[in-house]
Amino acid sequence: MKVLHVITGLGIGGAEQQLRLLLGQLPYQADVVTLTNPGAVARAIVRDGGRVRNLDMTGNRDLTAVPRLTRLIRRGRYDVVHTHLYRACLYGRIAARLAGVRTIVATEHSLGEARIEGRRLGPAVRGLYLASERLGTTTVAVSPTIARRLARWGVPERRIQVVPNGIDAAQFAFSIPARVTVRHQLGLPTRAFVIGAVGRLVAGKRFHVLIDALAALPDAWLVLAGGGAQEQPLRARAERLGVAARVVFAGECVQDGTAPAGHRPSLAGLLSAVDCLASPSTEEAFGLAVVEGLAAGLPVAYVTCPAIDDLPAGSAPGARRTGRTAAAFTDVLDEFQHSARVRLPVPDAVRNYCVTTTSAQLVQVYEAAAARAPRPHPAYDRAGLRVPGPAHAPTDAPTDVSTNNSANNSAKEESR
Repeated sequence: MKVLHVITGLGIGGAEQQLRLLLGQLPYQADVVTLTNPGAVARAIVRDGGRVRNLDMTGNRDLTAVPRLTRLIRRGRYDVVHTHLYRACLYGRIAARLAGVRTIVATEHSLGEARIEGRRLGPAVRGLYLASERLGTTTVAVSPTIARRLARWGVPERRIQVVPNGIDAAQFAFSIPARVTVRHQLGLPTRAFVIGAVGRLVAGKRFHVLIDALAALPDAWLVLAGGGAQEQPLRARAERLGVAARVVFAGECVQDGTAPAGHRPSLAGLLSAVDCLASPSTEEAFGLAVVEGLAAGLPVAYVTCPAIDDLPAGSAPGARRTGRTAAAFTDVLDEFQHSARVRLPVPDAVRNYCVTTTSAQLVQVYEAAAARAPRPHPAYDRAGLRVPGPAHAPTDAPTDVSTNNSANNSAKEESR
């Protein structure tokens, strides 16, 4: 089986890093096409030995992307096209159908109650989503919460399968040397209580809530790991509240320690350096950062995290669901600060999301879709995360990032 993954962009983000992780686990020959922005994750995939092509879309309405992607799919003779993120799902499903591919899988990474990837879920967005979804074979939801949301939207339940995000928990194991190195690197005091937050610096992540909470925690520091349009507004807010000296913008951190600038810490190193993790987002499709924090032995405060909330009670004793206000976070973070600062045991919730298990589930989805076999209707109960085994039945050339001079040179520099 030959698979083509189509994704909107390959800057640093949860869906992008998840794709990279899966590529190393799935037992198929696979290539990747990014519609735009072949960033740090694209370079990392190339370093891993993969091939990434950049379609160089000029904007959301660059309709030339469809025939160009269609030709690429035909030339590659792909058996499966797997799309990721809203724009890639729209263009990728159409192109795959035009190219004659019969097995089209899409993963829904970020469908919220009111937004999808920052877009308001108005009638036009919903109509486009549902129209393109009908062109595919299977839609994969990263949590039962998203599966239920898709079903409410009108996606037939027989087409929805739950395959949660996966992590390599060993990669996030607490490391004292990494803690010392990263604290020094970021200018964090050795004994300071440090709050960590991971994600794109966009309005939907609501990191301003943590800056507000920090104003009421005079001995604490905050590290924001991510990049995005909200960085300057967040810096300005920290200045206004008098906490700028205790807020560190760590930039984008890839999982294996190779960041765009070549000198930033790895995500695992950063999680070793902080004392807790906070996630104030009110619209998470999965909550990967929360699971990674738990894998690092951190106590976690969060507002929404389907990865935890869809599991049986007690699966993640180190995770505390809290209110969405700064005052609510202040209370929980103050409690974390004044408790004994020891690393927690890795909870059952983390083991539930082992990447080898979730990649095996995705293999079952591919094989069942390719065979046109029916699959049982998914169970959307709180523990329903396992994907059932297959049943029997019905029914212009893009730039190759691995050879592009600028991207390739950058990748070479980072691998030295």
